Amino acid sequence: MTQNIAPQKPQRLLALDVFRGMTIAFMILVNTPGSWSHVFPPLLHASWHGATPTDMVFPFFIFIVGVSMFFSFSKFDQGLTSELTKKIIKRTITIFMIGLLLNYFPFFNRSLDTLRIMGVLQRIALVYGAASLICISVSIQSIWKIGTGILLTYWGLLYWLGGAEPFSLEGNITTAVDLAILGENHIYKGFGIPFDPEGLLSTLPAIVTAMFGYLAGYTVQSFNDKNLLVKNLLLIGTSTVLLALVWDTVFPINKPIWSSSYVLFAGGIACITLALLIEIIDIRGYNRWTKPFIVFGMNPMIIFVFSGVLSKVMVYIIKWKDAEGETVRFYRWCYETIYMGVLPNQAKLASLCFAMTVVSICWAFGYVLYRKKIFIKV
Repeated sequence: MTQNIAPQKPQRLLALDVFRGMTIAFMILVNTPGSWSHVFPPLLHASWHGATPTDMVFPFFIFIVGVSMFFSFSKFDQGLTSELTKKIIKRTITIFMIGLLLNYFPFFNRSLDTLRIMGVLQRIALVYGAASLICISVSIQSIWKIGTGILLTYWGLLYWLGGAEPFSLEGNITTAVDLAILGENHIYKGFGIPFDPEGLLSTLPAIVTAMFGYLAGYTVQSFNDKNLLVKNLLLIGTSTVLLALVWDTVFPINKPIWSSSYVLFAGGIACITLALLIEIIDIRGYNRWTKPFIVFGMNPMIIFVFSGVLSKVMVYIIKWKDAEGETVRFYRWCYETIYMGVLPNQAKLASLCFAMTVVSICWAFGYVLYRKKIFIKV
């Protein structure tokens, strides 16, 4: 059964563009500190269980992908067609390959034998592809049921197939799946052991994050009265967060394994954030402060890729030998020489200012595209 989407033209919400832009800006901020040894705690991920503001960034973006999917697919009231399927698959492959190439960049002196296969863009690609095919194929009511089924199934898989501590770093089953399919050499090792926080099995609940966003988009479209819309989004968001906190007692909120309780927690916070932005921007009209974020929000994917390329250029390409013959990388030199020079004995603040500079450079790149009316839709 295909869903029946109201034929009226979807309303354009400035708040959604701003939300998207704020998310991308914050993603870049937390990804490019001057030094990972000197970062303010809210700008770091939780060590394992739990969540910090930084842990909300990635699910926020996937949630927004889901909202955007609803508006994009609203004209396809005939459901899933072969033409639409081809478009979804093509976009999925394109985004995945961009992420893979970003992992491989700067290409020279890189071995494919140790190339990490998964990553942020790769997860976005798989989530977009799967969530799109599900959401456009079934009714709105069925999306709720499928999403619930996925979250419960994922909980069961981790609990029954994991080790003695099935939700721990060493005991969760997601690592075994990634090792079997991807191989140890192609998995992230930043946790001290081969474990990929954007792995294959943990992508399953991430699909529900996008579906949650899709349902939020449906909610936005269902209310012409924005005040009533805000109340409903706040109700949905608050209820979902409370449910997540209850579930957390048996299935901890955890970003690395993208636990089912984490899906609800982040989705609920995203709903509340969207509601507040609609209230502030679209209802009360306080929008002068939004212009920088609109720049980010109109070209989010290309700006994110640019930020990744920029940081890698500063680390791997712009470098030289010092008087002792040691390799000096521009990224570290900038932080230690310029920012620590200006802010001595304030390493965390210097690290934050470095990251803010990177965000500003990325904004300038996006602003050029914005002024030239270049909007790149991957």
